[in-house]
Amino acid sequence: MATPAGTAPDDLGLNGTAIIVTGAGSGIGAATARRLAAAGAGVVLVGRRAEALETQAKVIAEADGTALCVPADLARPDSAQVIAAACRDRFGRIDGLVNNAAVVRHRPIAEWTTEGFDEHFATNVRAPYFLIQAVLPDLLASPVRSVVNISSSSGALQLTGQSVYGTTKAALDYLTKSLAGELAPAGVRVNCIAPGPIDTPIHATWADDLDQAYRWLAEQVPLGRIGTAEEVARWIALLLSPFSSFLTGAVIPLDGGQVLHRD
Repeated sequence: MATPAGTAPDDLGLNGTAIIVTGAGSGIGAATARRLAAAGAGVVLVGRRAEALETQAKVIAEADGTALCVPADLARPDSAQVIAAACRDRFGRIDGLVNNAAVVRHRPIAEWTTEGFDEHFATNVRAPYFLIQAVLPDLLASPVRSVVNISSSSGALQLTGQSVYGTTKAALDYLTKSLAGELAPAGVRVNCIAPGPIDTPIHATWADDLDQAYRWLAEQVPLGRIGTAEEVARWIALLLSPFSSFLTGAVIPLDGGQVLHRD
């Protein structure tokens, strides 16, 4: 993505802000946390794996950034308030939120259980909703006031085995638009990125042969390749930034044309 003339790559108007990033231990979340820290934001790293969060926090610290690790299971109903309180205690403010964490399993309908179904909705839909609710009072006091949800091209495509995951992502697309309209009068912006195939560890949770899976994924994309976490992170940072201050309610298909490619 081109940098606006006269600006540095990380001159995003986010210096001194505090931003929460869920699913920050790897993949898109980790790349986003690094990008935001480089732009001068204090970043709250949220995820279930404390060791992975600490690894990312170390990388950020070595680059003179600031990060706070908050291990949390987003499927727990109390997690949103715990995460918001941790950010307030450390930084005294909350300026932005990136709802990136997700659970993904590929199964035919005959193999689904109510437990797996509920886990997907708790993590992929309920958690983002109540995190937005938890940070809303702080966002109203911030000049940034931005939320970015991370959806998926699966929410717009019919993909065998993704009936549950895809439904949660379609729900997140709708949630983005609904809350963007509700919160716009207060100046809070809510946008969404719907990535297509991205090179992240999440694919190992459903693919037995990762190389074969990556070849198949690349075939679904008109640009002929899968994307990188850093490419998504650049868009997330831009949507959080005041540079995108007139944009809200958008669901951006960052998928190399995957959605257009399908019949």
